[in-house]
Amino acid sequence: MPKPTLVLLPGLLNTRRLFDHQIAALGDLVDIVVPELYRHDSIGAMAEVTLAMAPPTFALAGFSMGGYVAFEILRRAMPRVERLALIDTQATPDKPEATARRRGFIEQTRIGRFHGVQPSLLPTIIHPARLKDMTVVQPILDMAKEVGAEGFIREQNAIMARPDSRPLLVAIDIPTVVIVGRQDQATPLPRSEEMAADIANARLMVIEACGHMAPLEKPDEVTNALRRWLSP
Repeated sequence: MPKPTLVLLPGLLNTRRLFDHQIAALGDLVDIVVPELYRHDSIGAMAEVTLAMAPPTFALAGFSMGGYVAFEILRRAMPRVERLALIDTQATPDKPEATARRRGFIEQTRIGRFHGVQPSLLPTIIHPARLKDMTVVQPILDMAKEVGAEGFIREQNAIMARPDSRPLLVAIDIPTVVIVGRQDQATPLPRSEEMAADIANARLMVIEACGHMAPLEKPDEVTNALRRWLSP
């Protein structure tokens, strides 16, 4: 009997390397598909390429920007999604100040000032205890370099234009896990609490001593949570 498929959706400046631990550890349970979202410049295009790669039905896990894509997939093809995992993400659209900040990043990038993830940004995305842990920091730096300036601009444009997904939450009735780092600054815990409260069949898992990059910071805990969620 063929294994079910798990589609993993990376976040901003991420590649499949974000999920290395999960891919290695869950391979006995599922076949895994990871689309290269950074090659597309809208959430809709990211959703369409993912749906084209996926089998007729699948489990879906989105991290950060990947969560925005997961919501768009549900809007377009909800019957195809059997399970949903939302990892360090949010259903809310950008506030005006966030959009302005993204536009500033794009302008800096266009004039040649894209240097991937700067060390000064790391405290906003990973837990203070992990700032010198190169098993966490190096993949973040490497993935940003791989995505590059053009990919970064495409992703920021996609994120800025995303719709408000909060009205969708009450329509989701599949087994759902919402995973979030306790110290996530980028998509803070209250956003995950709101999503879990509005999705009928959702379980909230808060990972202690963890920032935004939970799949890298606490890979065992994320993998174990996904394994429980995937198990019938």
